[in-house]
Amino acid sequence: MKEELFAAAIASAGLITGSGMAEQAHASGFYTVECLGPNGEVKWVDTIENLVTTVGKNALLDTYLGAGAGITPALGLIDNASFSAVNAADTMSSHAGWIESVAYSNANRPAPSFGAASAGSKASTPTAFNINATATINGCFLSSNNTKSGTTGTLYSAGSFTGGNKVVSNGDTLNITYTGSV
Repeated sequence: MKEELFAAAIASAGLITGSGMAEQAHASGFYTVECLGPNGEVKWVDTIENLVTTVGKNALLDTYLGAGAGITPALGLIDNASFSAVNAADTMSSHAGWIESVAYSNANRPAPSFGAASAGSKASTPTAFNINATATINGCFLSSNNTKSGTTGTLYSAGSFTGGNKVVSNGDTLNITYTGSV
C-alpha cells in the first residue's frame, strides 16, 4: 500500500502546528494636564496621547532587562512656537519639530513620583509646574534629564494636547500626571 499526501494537507498541517500563543507588548501612555489659575480655580483640563520614542522604548527594555542603569524621570513642556510634530525618532539632542517651553519658575524640570505598577500600567501623582510667564503650550514630554532646556539624557515620550494648544499665564499652576502602559 502506497501512502500519498497532497500539498494542501501538508500546508494545512503546518498552519495548525504553527499556531500558538504569542504576547506582544506595546509601550504607550498619556498625560493629564490641569491648569489652575492664581486663585486655585481650574481653568482647563486636557489629555495627551503620547508617542513613545524609539530611544524611550530601548531605555525601558535596557533598564528592566538589566543592560542599563535606572533613570530618574523628569517632565517638560512643549512650546507651541515653531511646533510641527513629535516623531518616534526624536531624542533630547534632536527634536526638529518642537522646542521646550521654560515658562515656569521651578529650578529644574519637575520629577514625577510614581506609584506601584498594576495591570501593566503605572501612574504618577500630579507634578506641579509653577508658570511665571504668558505662553502657549503645545504638549508635554518625559525625559531622563531634569535640566531645563537640557539636551542630554533619554527622551522617553512626547505628545500634543488633544484639545489644541493651551495658553498659560503668570501665576498659573500646571499639574501633570503621566500614565504609562505596556
